[in-house]
Amino acid sequence: MVTGNPMPICTSNQFKDQAQSALNDEQLQTALKRAKSGFINKRIGAISLVDDFDVLKYKAQQAKKYALSNLDNLIKEFTQNVQKSGGHVHFASTPEELNDIVFSICNQQRAKRITKGKSMISEETGLNNFLENNGLEIIETDLGEYIIQLANEPPSHIIAPAVHKTRQQVAQLFSQSHKLGKRELETISELVEEARQVLRQAFLTADIGITGANLLVAETGSVVLVTNEGNGDLAATYPKTHIVTTSIDKIVSSMEDAGAVLEVLGRSATGQPMSTYTTFFTGPKRADDLDGPEQFHIILLDNGRKALLNSEFSDILRCIKCGACLNHCPVYSNTGGHAYGWVYPGPMGSVLTPLIKGLDNALPLPNASSFCGRCEEVCPMGIPLPSLLRKLRRNQHEVNLEPKLWRIGLQFHNWLTLHPKLYQQGLSVINKVLWFTRSFRRDSLICPSEANTFMEQWKKRHHVE
Repeated sequence: MVTGNPMPICTSNQFKDQAQSALNDEQLQTALKRAKSGFINKRIGAISLVDDFDVLKYKAQQAKKYALSNLDNLIKEFTQNVQKSGGHVHFASTPEELNDIVFSICNQQRAKRITKGKSMISEETGLNNFLENNGLEIIETDLGEYIIQLANEPPSHIIAPAVHKTRQQVAQLFSQSHKLGKRELETISELVEEARQVLRQAFLTADIGITGANLLVAETGSVVLVTNEGNGDLAATYPKTHIVTTSIDKIVSSMEDAGAVLEVLGRSATGQPMSTYTTFFTGPKRADDLDGPEQFHIILLDNGRKALLNSEFSDILRCIKCGACLNHCPVYSNTGGHAYGWVYPGPMGSVLTPLIKGLDNALPLPNASSFCGRCEEVCPMGIPLPSLLRKLRRNQHEVNLEPKLWRIGLQFHNWLTLHPKLYQQGLSVINKVLWFTRSFRRDSLICPSEANTFMEQWKKRHHVE
């Protein structure tokens, strides 16, 4: 008997408190600093290897724009081609429907053990908890996802789910979870080797494999899966049944369009020209295939995405979940992903979460931005993230969702801007207070570098009275 559909709890309205906790977490700050420099530098190196990255971005953007403009026809074409290859396509309007479809397939196969590759859609629907509550064993096989599964935590990054964990924390977690006796776990290679040994048995004994999808190719009915560990391939090919949980916006028209997106995905995500494993799955195992599943199921989730197609927020559907906006965001780089309170963190999450979960359930997120514009600058799909955040702020204002004190503060600020001298005097006082208290608030995101305001410094340097 199905015991319910527990959705992941959205705590986005507690962003301020969660961000403050993150700022006070020394281990988290250490992990975030290390990860930030690595992602940014690798991306720069990968982009430098091509003559004109802007051309690659343009081709990828056009591929996604075309797909979203012809979504219904491409989904129909994709479905027909999947069926021709012997696979099955299922449609889920809500997270609950997707979970029920997965459980029904597992029930039909009398499955007990499931190996799972990384899937943000399954995070969105709370699939793991749902299946576990109904008596199934779920084993995450992506190393980052496996780590946070052991820690009973949600992912904090789209492509590096355990980026918030230090090597020492992972070693302690493995020592507690793996009953392998006394051993040394001092290096990353030792941790990886132990995870490989533990997970190998799971791959060999799984009844069903579940993966996500980076792209869906309409002209061939293929699912494109990108990984760096090969775990996705093992989860997809070893068990008798392969289930793909994905969303309707992952579709592209052709293999050529898929190639265009892949050209920018690896460079933007992990700083690689191409990920180590890029696999195209087309239907179940054929008679002359050496390996592969006997059954191939693809579940397409909507969860409000079709409604976004015809809205002013349709640009967010071009997102390929590369994580570049997270890696370059000063807010995310200081708070990490858990502060955002739901599945999708960073600038793209600050747009997507309010649209999926409701603006009233994510009030702080449109304001969790410095509006420096780096997210839009590095986005390979050209998504105008700052503009979308401004539109969400405007919507908050129009439907009176802003806190009353915030609205009063905005009105007072507007009044002050009409009185420049008073405005400058007020800023001068505030700046001096911040300067005086900065030694007591090292965790503050805002810390003046000078005791004087910009106008005071400008006048001094230009000898203006």
